[in-house]
Amino acid sequence: MAEDRFTGRTAIVTGAASGIGAAITRALVQEGAQVLAADINAQAFTDTPDNVVTHACDVADAKQVDAMVEAALARFGRVDMLFNNAGIGCLAETPDMDDETWERVFAVNVHAVLYACRATIPHMRQQGGGAIVNTASISGLYGDYSFTAYNASKGAVVNYTRSLAVDHGRDNIRVNALCPGFIQETGLTLGIEGTPLGERWHQAIPMGRGGSAREMADVAVFLASDQASYMTGSIVVADGGLTAHTGQPDIPGLRAAGSI
Repeated sequence: MAEDRFTGRTAIVTGAASGIGAAITRALVQEGAQVLAADINAQAFTDTPDNVVTHACDVADAKQVDAMVEAALARFGRVDMLFNNAGIGCLAETPDMDDETWERVFAVNVHAVLYACRATIPHMRQQGGGAIVNTASISGLYGDYSFTAYNASKGAVVNYTRSLAVDHGRDNIRVNALCPGFIQETGLTLGIEGTPLGERWHQAIPMGRGGSAREMADVAVFLASDQASYMTGSIVVADGGLTAHTGQPDIPGLRAAGSI
């Protein structure tokens, strides 16, 4: 990667205080970008470099998102890249799902993407183009046990990404989605590594390990770069091969273990 790949370009990253969002911010800065790093917990930011502006924002609030985009424009004069990365999940089957939880998951995971795109796209169109990367999930492509709200919300992000790409391709605005699998160092997986559940996850992943936030950032930043200039509406999976598997038993492995 060229260290100056994003020199002169600006970005907004949501959910930027930790996990994949923090890794995206670091990767952009290392390659010359100026970044407005937004998070609901602005106090969680530490050691931010000079070309990063931190901003407190609850992305589920349309007015706060509008203010976030205006803050980026006031500081940088333009927005070349938007990374809609903030997200939350919950464990509950449908009979146990309360309205408030369902609505909050959709507010953060789906409505926030609309708000940020709605506020940013007119400026990108006026300046001649831009790139948007939405963090979806393999859980937006397939179902999980007891992850109903998260599955539904990330599925919405996947198809909204396609719709945005169709609508704005001729504005020179590219829109792609990153679908991570099991990624360490994120709020959704914190505390799982080293546990029996973590081991089960590793066993299910053909590469035998979880991914890192930096690995996801590398994919996201690529999608926003000129190296991906003919990619829009792409749903890019980065999951160590997890979704390449049919889910059928590992017969050779079971035989080797003497289980069959």
